[in-house]
Amino acid sequence: MSTPALEVDQLSLHFGSLRAVHEVSLTVERGSHHAVIGPNGAGKSSLFGLVAGTLRATAGTVVLYGEDITALSEPRRVGHGLVRTFQHSSLFLSATVLENVLLAVQRRAGVSWSMFRPLSRRHDLLERAHSLLRMADLQDRHAARAGALSHGERRQLEVAIALACEPSVIMLDEPAAGMSRAETAQLAQLITDLPTEVTVLLVEHDLDLVFDLADTVTVLHLGERVITGTPDEVRRSDEVQTAYLGAADTSDLFLKGPA
Repeated sequence: MSTPALEVDQLSLHFGSLRAVHEVSLTVERGSHHAVIGPNGAGKSSLFGLVAGTLRATAGTVVLYGEDITALSEPRRVGHGLVRTFQHSSLFLSATVLENVLLAVQRRAGVSWSMFRPLSRRHDLLERAHSLLRMADLQDRHAARAGALSHGERRQLEVAIALACEPSVIMLDEPAAGMSRAETAQLAQLITDLPTEVTVLLVEHDLDLVFDLADTVTVLHLGERVITGTPDEVRRSDEVQTAYLGAADTSDLFLKGPA
């Protein structure tokens, strides 16, 4: 039996009597697409911050491929292969699409910038950057300024930059937020086409996208885990209906399934 990509055990984040996250445990299998969902205030963003290392846990552990990384900072977790994209864009908007990715490739390779050795001469780094842009379907936009990209294209660029870090686990924080239906469909295809060795953990409000992409779904409510299961199991859970709707309901909110 292979070691899971990520194991979260009894993870908690308390602020006095406020329990933002309380004793949440989940296992993310390697190569899987695992989604975390829940109503507003469920603790999804806090849990993501605890796993990524931007927040310090009150209790519990985070284990990446068998290694306890609970005490590691966010940059050190990135170095171990756990990479996160953010809900709000964090690109160099005045730089080109290629330059944004090239900087990430350069950093991963440990190559420092030098005015005497332009990066344009590092053909290996350039080829890696172009490869990532092809993967993100942005090759035709490589010379455009990042600030000129559409919202959906910026998300695609952020995924390319994350992949430049050579992650074993990529965490996507609300990747479809603010997207049109067409942009969401393109993002879904990009995530589907990620290398099989890259495990995906995402937080997302768009339930159609979640149920299309995820093979495992964890539902949070009031900082606690309600259920972890397949999309079909989650759709049919009375506990999930109660968490979202306030009472068990026959609403088709989770029952639409694939078209």
